[in-house]
Amino acid sequence: MGRTKSRRVAGGKPTTDLVFSAYTADNAAVFPKILDLHVPIGAHIADVTYGKGVFWKSVPDGRYTVSGSDISLKKGLKAPGFITLKTGVDCRKLPYSDESIDCVVLDPPYMEGLYRSSKRNLAGDGSHSAFRVHYSNGQVTTDGPKWHDAVVDVYMRAGREAYRCLRENGILIVKCQDEVSANKQRLTHVEIITGYESLGLYTKDLFVVVRKNKAGVSRLLKQEHARKMHSYFVIFQKRKVKISSVISLAVANAEKPIARSQKKGKKGARVND
Repeated sequence: MGRTKSRRVAGGKPTTDLVFSAYTADNAAVFPKILDLHVPIGAHIADVTYGKGVFWKSVPDGRYTVSGSDISLKKGLKAPGFITLKTGVDCRKLPYSDESIDCVVLDPPYMEGLYRSSKRNLAGDGSHSAFRVHYSNGQVTTDGPKWHDAVVDVYMRAGREAYRCLRENGILIVKCQDEVSANKQRLTHVEIITGYESLGLYTKDLFVVVRKNKAGVSRLLKQEHARKMHSYFVIFQKRKVKISSVISLAVANAEKPIARSQKKGKKGARVND
């Protein structure tokens, strides 16, 4: 008789105590869950856009060694004992050697209004001043791309630098949010995924964070797009073998398979990876 293939049985106990892909919560509540799932205890983590350190409010002391940096840290900012801080560090030019970091955390300003050539035109004024305080310290940008392209440019340059610093199988945690710029929908998380996968980073996971209060707009005449109520944590991994979720339809021959990740099965049938 032929050998019967044994049935795969999942071990462990049934539970609902899991890490889920979406939460109605603030960043400080979701961030530790991401670390628990994707970053091993004892890892060296570089938070290269530390800001006010809100991600780390609920992370237990002693689990990780964290190097926190930003281009301009707030004066008098205090950090937990497991975090060392350094100011004057641009996330696009990090002071770490190649393949020396286990995990990089990246959360640059995601609003194109925080990339302006004059402080008078800088977003985050009046009732929205918290955005400017949290992300930019009221600094202005005078060179490089403009509007939403300036946002993407920072993510791309910082992502390339993070890739350089990450060890093999290292994790890059990216916080971002889509936006409407010049009345055009810009899906920032898609742009980031496309760009980072071209570097060789694998899109390992994605978390959706829904804000607990409703956003409003004053003097609205006609709504053109759905108001953003959510943001993302996108988790990337540096791997030897490139794994891409981006599919291109730009093939020379329409008869060719669309998904380039397909390979031949044992009997010649095409199977997905």
